[in-house]
Order: sequence, then C-alpha cells, then structure tokens
Amino acid sequence: MLLCLDAGNSRLKWGLHDGADWQAMGALEHAEMNSLLTLLPCQPERILACNVAGERVAERIEALAQRMHAPLGWFFSRAHCVGVTNGYAEPEKLGADRFAALIAAHALADGDKLVVLAGTATTLDLLRGDGQHLGGVILPGGELMRQALAHGTAGLPLASGSYRALPTNTQDAITSGILEATVGAIERLAQRFASYPDILVMLSGGAAETLRPLLRLPCRLHASLVLEGLKVFALTSPSVE
Repeated sequence: MLLCLDAGNSRLKWGLHDGADWQAMGALEHAEMNSLLTLLPCQPERILACNVAGERVAERIEALAQRMHAPLGWFFSRAHCVGVTNGYAEPEKLGADRFAALIAAHALADGDKLVVLAGTATTLDLLRGDGQHLGGVILPGGELMRQALAHGTAGLPLASGSYRALPTNTQDAITSGILEATVGAIERLAQRFASYPDILVMLSGGAAETLRPLLRLPCRLHASLVLEGLKVFALTSPSVE
C-alpha cells in the first residue's frame, strides 16, 4: 500500500493506493494530522509526500511516518520526470504540488492542457500535449481575496455572498468579483495556446467545483491532481526518494 500526502498551505490531503486503485482519500487540518493514524483502513508500506507548508509541517509528517513504521520519501520538482519537462528557469523552484499536478495531467489526458489548482492560492500552469511545461502564474485564492478586501478597506465586509452576473449588493459583488477575476485569469492564460478554445482545463482543489460552471472552455474536474501525480511518480519509481 502506498500512502500519498499533499501538505498544502491549509490542509493535508491524503490518499491510500493499492497499486490498482485508490482505497481511501481525505483531507485534514494540519493540527489534526495525527488522526490519520486512525483513519487509514490499513498500514501503508511506503509514503510519498510533497510539502509547500514549511519546515514545521515537514517535521510533523516525518514524525507521523515514524509512528506508522513506513519509509517516507519526499517528492521534489526537477527538470524532467515521467514524461513532463519543467519549464521553470530553475526547475527546483517550481512548487512540488504544481509539478505533481502536471505529471497527473500529462498521464490522464492527451493534448494541450491548462492545469488549475484552486486552493489557498490559485496556480495556473500551461502544459503542452508532448509534456512540455510552458510556465504559469500564481494568484490569491478566493478566501485570501476576501480577507484582503475586508482587512485592507474601511467599508467592505468579509463577504459571504453568491455569484451573480450583475450583482446588486456588496456581498454578492465581492464574491462575484473574486470569481470573475479567477475565471478571467484562466481564460486569458488559455488564450496563449494555439489550440484555444479547445484546450482542456484540468481543475483541482477546494474551489474547483465553484469555478467549473463559470468557464467557457472544456473542463475536467479531478479530486486531487497532486495525489494522482504522486501516485504516478511512485508507481514508476522502484523506491521512495
């Protein structure tokens, strides 16, 4: 059994894979990480993790792996991996979660793709059908945008409105503006591809379901592109690194 861990800015996403299919998946707040010991249906034989949440979270994952008595490997970005060529000038500087998502996208679908991770931050990465990563952008996720408006202005609330094409109240105006900004960034970046408007948008993350109905491009929603990418990497590697 392979346990894949994706330590994001807000939560730890996990998935247990038996070599053929996912047996269980879930997400925990970082403070609840130790409860994974009771949630897993069976003991993992090895663990592969990626972490963008800092050194303290990495230390907690290492302690958790010791309690599970399973070897732990860390997934890092590199220049080439499982058919994907990293487009960053310094490949190791690309977030490990973004690189894992690119590996998953390349394995799951043919043709040009725009890979979107919609979490605490929203990342957009262009991936050609031949596996060449062309680069991408990072913007604040919806909750960060909400907080910025609430804390950085005198008269705007921490909004909890709904999306409206033409909002007529402040709560809806903020929520709609955040979604329009994110969708606009996705569609604008997709236009950089010659295959536009047929480029496939692959969506993952907490806000993915909210974004999907607003996009006018072909979309595919995935529960966790990062975990899927870790799995693809692990199954093509004889041991964790």
